[in-house]
Parts: sequence; C-alpha cells; structure tokens
Amino acid sequence: MECCRRATPGTLLLFLAFLLLSSRTARSEEDRDGLWDAWGPWSECSRTCGGGASYSLRRCLSSKSCEGRNIRYRTCSNVDCPPEAGDFRAQQCSAHNDVKHHGQFYEWLPVSNDPDNPCSLKCQAKGTTLVVELAPKVLDGTRCYTESLDMCISGLCQIVGCDHQLGSTVKEDNCGVCNGDGSTCRLVRGQYKSQLSATKSDDTVVAIPYGSRHIRLVLKGPDHLYLETKTLQGAKGENSLSSTGTFLVDNSSVDFQKFPDKEILRMAGPLTADFIVKIRNSGSADSTVQFIFYQPIIHRWRETDFFPCSATCGGGYQLTSAECYDLRSNRVVADQYCHYYPENIKPKPKLQECNLDPCPASDGYKQIMPYDLYHPLPRWEATPWTACSSSCGGGIQSRAVSCVEEDIQGHVTSVEEWKCMYTPKMPIAQPCNIFDCPKWLAQEWSPCTVTCGQGLRYRVVLCIDHRGMHTGGCSPKTKPHIKEECIVPTPCYKPKEKLPVEAKLPWFKQAQELEEGAAVSEEPSFIPEAWSACTVTCGVGTQVRIVRCQVLLSFSQSVADLPIDECEGPKPASQRACYAGPCSGEIPEFNPDETDGLFGGLQDFDELYDWEYEGFTKCSESCGGGVQEAVVSCLNKQTREPAEENLCVTSRRPPQLLKSCNLDPCPARSSIDSAWNACNVLC
Repeated sequence: MECCRRATPGTLLLFLAFLLLSSRTARSEEDRDGLWDAWGPWSECSRTCGGGASYSLRRCLSSKSCEGRNIRYRTCSNVDCPPEAGDFRAQQCSAHNDVKHHGQFYEWLPVSNDPDNPCSLKCQAKGTTLVVELAPKVLDGTRCYTESLDMCISGLCQIVGCDHQLGSTVKEDNCGVCNGDGSTCRLVRGQYKSQLSATKSDDTVVAIPYGSRHIRLVLKGPDHLYLETKTLQGAKGENSLSSTGTFLVDNSSVDFQKFPDKEILRMAGPLTADFIVKIRNSGSADSTVQFIFYQPIIHRWRETDFFPCSATCGGGYQLTSAECYDLRSNRVVADQYCHYYPENIKPKPKLQECNLDPCPASDGYKQIMPYDLYHPLPRWEATPWTACSSSCGGGIQSRAVSCVEEDIQGHVTSVEEWKCMYTPKMPIAQPCNIFDCPKWLAQEWSPCTVTCGQGLRYRVVLCIDHRGMHTGGCSPKTKPHIKEECIVPTPCYKPKEKLPVEAKLPWFKQAQELEEGAAVSEEPSFIPEAWSACTVTCGVGTQVRIVRCQVLLSFSQSVADLPIDECEGPKPASQRACYAGPCSGEIPEFNPDETDGLFGGLQDFDELYDWEYEGFTKCSESCGGGVQEAVVSCLNKQTREPAEENLCVTSRRPPQLLKSCNLDPCPARSSIDSAWNACNVLC
C-alpha cells in the first residue's frame, strides 16, 4: 500500500496561499491590539451585595481612533443581601423623597418590569397614580426585571447567566441548580378537599419541606389558609395571612392574595424552614386547595469504599455498598429515607477479587472462594410477612431479611450483610390492605309520619365497604342520625295527635335489619346473621338468628368458619323477644310509646341504653299450676352489660309479661303426714 504521495503543483500553491493569509490575519490582530495600552485595574463594585458591576478601562495609544472598546465590565458582589437591605431599585427611588417635584414632596415607590425601557428609573408617587422617570439610567447592577438575573449596565440591559457571568445564557433548573438537569428535586402536585366537621375547626393541607421552590396554592371556597413554620433549629412560628400583601416568614418571602371566593399563596423559595399549610374551616361549605411545588431530594445515595476482603489468602471478594446520606445534616441515615424518592436509584454494589496469593502451607486450604461452583455466593433470605397492621385504609406488614451463606455440606448460617450487597436487598416492609375502610352511607329520608303539622321522618343508614357492599365495622361515633323531626306545612283541622308520631313497625324493622351486622376481619370474631321473622303475628313472640365465629383470610380474601371457642368476647344473642303489635281485644289502638321498647327495631339507635326481656322469675308454685313473670332489665346496647334503670326511658319499659308453669297436678297427701300447725291468724 502506498503510504504517502507527492504533492501536486496545484496543491502546493493552495497551501502557500493559506499560510500567507494566516500570517497577515495574525499580524493585523497584533497591530490592532498594539494600538491599545494595557487594561487598567477593576473599579470598586457598584454594590456590596445582590450582584453589582465593576469596570476596567484602557487608553488608545494611536493618534487615530483605535478599533474596539475602551471599557469592559464584569459582575461582582454576587452574594445575597440580608432581608432588611430592601430592593436596590426602591432605594434609588426613595433617594428622591427629599427633592421637590413640581413644588411638592412625594414618597416614591419603584415601578419595575418596564418592557420598553427596563433600565430607566421610573417611580410612582405613593397613594397616587403619578408615575415619573426620575433618572434616565438606574445605577449599574440594578436588575432589569424582578424575576431575572439580567442587570443594567450604563443604561443597557445585559444578559447574566446563573453563573453570574455577563453574556452567559446558563439558567437554573427547577431545583435551583445552575445548569442542572432537574434530578435533585421532584415535582409535587395535588388537591385537598376540606371536610366539614363540627368538632374540627382546622386541618393540614400539605407540609412543604425546607428548600422547596416555586410553591403555588389556590384555595377555592369560603375557608381560610394560614401557615405554621419550623426551622432546622426547632423554632416554631405561625402567620395568619389576614390580608393581601407580601410578607417575610422565617426569612422566606410569601406573596398572598385574598379574594371574596378564593385565596392564592405563592413562595418563590428556596424555603428557609419547613412550612405547614393549614386551612381554617368557616363551616358554611366545602373548599378545595390545589397545590404545586418542587421538593428538594435531601436524601441521596452515596457509594462506600470497598469492604474488607472476605478471605485473608487464596482468593476472596470484596464489595462496595451504598448508604443513604442526609444533605442537610451531613450524616448517614436509614435506607428508608432514600427509598422515599422514586428518582433515587441505589447504585449497584461493585465486586472485585482480592488477596489472590496462595495461602501458606500451614493453613492447608483457602478460607472462601466465591467463584467455586461448589461454594455458592451468600444470598438474602426472608421470613414470612407479618399480619397487616390495619384491616383497611392502608397498613404495613414487615419481615426480617438476613444474609446467609451455605457451605459445601449444605449448612446455612447467617453472615454479615455486606457479603450479600452484590444484589439488592429484599424489601423489609410493604403496604397492605390499601382499600378504603367501611363508611356510613345515608339513604333518602322517608315521608313524614303525619299529613299535617309536626311529625318524624326516618332514613336507613348503611355501613358500606370499598366494594359497595353492605357490611359492618363503621364507627358508631360518626354514624349519621336516622330520625329527625319534620313539619308538613298543612294546617291540621282535626284533634292534635300525640307528638312525636313514631314510624309503624314494618318500616322501622327494615331499618333495624339493614343496620345490624359486623364486618369479618383478620381476627376471629362473632358474625351474626339476620334475625328470623317473629314467631307470632301479634303480641310477644321470639326471634332467632345464627351466630358464627369467622375469620377473613387476607391472602385469598375468603371467609372461613371457626369453632365457637376460637372467638373472644361475649357471643351476641341468638334469641330475643319480639312484639308484633296488639292482638284482637287486647289493646284497642296502636300506642307507639308502649311498643317502642319491645320490638328491637323501634328503639332509638342514637341512645345507648334500652330495656330488654331477660328470662323469667322462678315459678310461683312447684306443682298444680303457677305463674312466671318476665324479668325486664336496662342494658347497655354496645356492651350488653346491665345498667341503672334510670338510664333507660321509662315510657319504653315493656309491659308485664306472665306465663303459666308447673302445670302437673300435685301428688296426693299421705296418711302419715304430720298434723297441721295452728293458723297464724285468728280472723
């Protein structure tokens, strides 16, 4: 192959022409610079903080004009000003407060962000609409626009990058990192909806951590926002945000706007404390809050050095690991803090061989050789998951994960965790039962129990699970009421009925049966079925139901029956008395006050205590026919424990209930009976 070729005459001429042109260009640049004197020293900075400008001059040595500029600029004092320093443009406006304008003194405020001439000093007289250009140029180093680093120099707006260099176009990312890629923070957005509560006057909307940027919240509704803060040193503060304006809260600027139907909160950041945004309920209607901000990732993975070699000779291995590092406190924290950020990817451990020199003859064998096919690498081993910490609404289940090693004989032993770091460690916790807990659902109200005047109306309140099925398990404290008074705006032209008029039996029986029930959980519990129909069509009868001991198998989401003794606590009653209304000839008309306590469905579920039949007294006679009286007790409906009788409504006490007993005839008296004793009275 030919390694080089002779240059042709044409190629040689082109090369000579290029050298000649380059020589002339270099000489012309030297001649041009040679006409200038050296650059002079930099001037004092125009500002002491907040970013100013400094200049340097040079002198033209030629009798003719020199090509180029005789002044150059650079930025200086690129440190933040203290909060009390105020705005630089505002300082220049206030300097004219002592100078009369058209024969009158004014207090001047800055007019910023002028799109036509941002580097002129325009000011507005406080309390008026008067805007005046007090100077054609602002001082060097004044920001062209409030939200930009660009600065005015000699009356012209000069581009300044986040690196504080003139002419630079480098910008900060959303995380505040100059020329960054946005990987050091995460976007957080969401919506909060207030829940009206008579007992809860305020609630937390969102917690915004230290260092967050570009925060914006919009509240729509009658409620009101306010702030709580906590510095890194633990100092706490509060700001009520009572009026529109810009405030300084823990050295963070807060811009708040209050309107009749909404509120807007903005904070550019970075926040100098942890901010907790709260809402104070007005009670008139629900409100919604939309929020968005960039949250710094303050916990990052940091790769460690190699751990010690696993063997002292004969070939071993050593690994690196990764530890979670808190950027604020500069210390190592638990791994779970880094797992919180999905953007955080834990670096994979690096593995390398080490101590490859043969072992001395005295040892006779190598300690560890992970690359031997007969000696597998250590591995992670986990125990079974624990039961979920909550039966609904989101819980946590955990397990133990350890590093184990298996020898040639198959014996497994626990070893140090770093030996398994070449593969990711299995999670030790996971969420479970993340479906919503059962909640009360109120049905539509029934018609009023009267056609005129004042009466009552009822509704069925169901406990509904996350599948929309009727179940149990809802808190009785939050249960909506099932009965309320109602007024029919029709005048009554007949004798006034006794008030309030209770619902008749069939409807209230339906409400009772729908409301009873218990939810099957992962703990064995008694689950009663629905009550049977009353055994009589009038008077007092009996109802029965089946009560099972059941448990929810969380893995398969199925229900299993258990022996009765597996369930703890008192077993719900499987039989009760019922009242089906008056029989013919007993009571001439329906009296709601008397029947209200007999039938289970007629009790007021908002009350805690009620009367119930509990067996019968001992028979009055041992033979020949006697009488037993039903025992009426006041019980706590939740605990089924006896209570003082004054806790139950007297008007609801069931009527006396008697039954015959010991109807067998008495045996004949024997002839050897002893004589009767004397009568205990004379007359």
